[in-house]
Amino acid sequence: MTPIKQKVRIGDLLVKNDVITETQLITALAQQKESGQKLGRVLIDLEYLDEDHFLSFLSQQLEIPFIDLRRYDFDVSLIHRLPENYARRYRAIVLSDRDSQLLVGMADPMDIFAFDELERILQQPIRQAVVRESELLNTLDLVYRRTEDIASFAEELDEELTDGQFDLEALSLGADDSDAPVVKLLQSIFEDAVQIRASDIHIEPDENVLRIRQRVDGVLQEQIMKERRIAPALVLRLKLLSGLDISEKRLPQDGRFTLKVKGRKIDVRLSTMPITNGESVVMRLLDQTEGATKLDNVGMPAEMLTRFRKLIHMPHGLILVTGPTGSGKTTTLYGALQELNEVGKKIITVEDPVEYRLSRINQVQINPKIDLSFARVLRSALRQDPDILLVGEIRDTETAEIALRAAMTGHLVLSTLHTNDAVSSAMRLIDMGAEGFLAATSLRVVLAQRLVRRLCDNCYEEHQPDTKDLAWMKDSLGDQAENISLKRAVGCHRCNNTGYRGRIGVFEMLVMHEELADALRRNNTSDFVRIAKRTPGYQPLVISALKFAAEGITSLDEVLRVAEQIDESSDFMDVA
Repeated sequence: MTPIKQKVRIGDLLVKNDVITETQLITALAQQKESGQKLGRVLIDLEYLDEDHFLSFLSQQLEIPFIDLRRYDFDVSLIHRLPENYARRYRAIVLSDRDSQLLVGMADPMDIFAFDELERILQQPIRQAVVRESELLNTLDLVYRRTEDIASFAEELDEELTDGQFDLEALSLGADDSDAPVVKLLQSIFEDAVQIRASDIHIEPDENVLRIRQRVDGVLQEQIMKERRIAPALVLRLKLLSGLDISEKRLPQDGRFTLKVKGRKIDVRLSTMPITNGESVVMRLLDQTEGATKLDNVGMPAEMLTRFRKLIHMPHGLILVTGPTGSGKTTTLYGALQELNEVGKKIITVEDPVEYRLSRINQVQINPKIDLSFARVLRSALRQDPDILLVGEIRDTETAEIALRAAMTGHLVLSTLHTNDAVSSAMRLIDMGAEGFLAATSLRVVLAQRLVRRLCDNCYEEHQPDTKDLAWMKDSLGDQAENISLKRAVGCHRCNNTGYRGRIGVFEMLVMHEELADALRRNNTSDFVRIAKRTPGYQPLVISALKFAAEGITSLDEVLRVAEQIDESSDFMDVA
């Protein structure tokens, strides 16, 4: 295509082709004058047309291809021919090199200045393609990783910390030096983690190397650096940021700090631990930019979500969300709190730690060092005239009894337990020492959950289960297992070759009723399990996970992983 060298009035073209009306164009131009945004973005935001319609129109008018980046097979080395700062500034990405011409995807192919600058920078003729801006930015985050920067800054820091020249005091005094290699290295580590949506960063000194590991969708990814001796400098800097004792290396310490990364506000919870080769640091990253996830977005099936919403709006009772660490319990509870957060309700939370700050809600961080325990705070909270209480976790008999009595005396109490499934959770309260009549009277619902990884929508393939897996599916689903079409992970640039991108919740909900309450009151486990299995609407976690596999959302491997966690060969499955 011959590049556009004269200004084309896209608004006039849209009106001429009856895509929008003259009135809509006038409104959009006025809005554009105020906001300074591109006209196309204004038209989309005003919902005069959707993005795909607009980009298809551009593609036809300019006679250039409209490329879906989600399905494109990238050459990363080719993309890197355009430096990242220019790719982001001009919203462009190099896609292919054919016939001495570069195909460059652009969010705004009508930007003549950007076209000329890209040809100058790339020093090669280019032809344009139009791409979705949101997909472009996501792709840039994926392909312009910070791994090379991390390695480079680590080497630079290693050179600065030559043998015999490591000065702890000097490094402490230089804490505000933004040009220091240790600062640049940490900045690159955090930027890379945010770009790939990591939930945790692990810094682990080994005998001869330093490992930087990031947990993405529940799985750790690793970068190994030979500059082992830079570890103390990284730990020191992080302790300074967290306000910890930099001279204490023999004991674990916990702290937190907040930083801005790529325009996002990240709350970092830091934990240090002395190990054989120095100090290990683990940082949990909490993105505060968008706040807590809404209940609609946790993955709960529509029918279950409707029932759960009804239950959390009851005036009193105990609602339990259960599962192991990292199963998304806190996300679900915060989603519920957001819906319950009204002017007419007093809400107090007792947490360890407080993960997201919510306005109008009184959040208390427990502190065992000063005996500020769950039970102690909960007793005080009851004197604060609350309507709703959130207890981060029921860990002991005292906390269990206070929570149950609060639920029985007119308060709505939400809490968590570390148990495998909904059925065992109810009995766990009795095992902890809570009285049967209290649990039977107060407990309203138990929601057990896990997180399964979503298949990457760019690289999955059809999958035929082997005989063993098919037999297992038939045991769970019956004959309908024969008709399920499964998919499995492959791996591509978009998912960092894992085959998965993102996670979704899998849920099992047990709503208490008179028969269940009676079995609980009598502490009769076998009766409780048998009644639970035939309770209308009850569906085990594994069945819920299998349904996601049948819908192509996740793989059978992920379902089997959930099944192993729950131990489906347990007595629960054998109860008649």
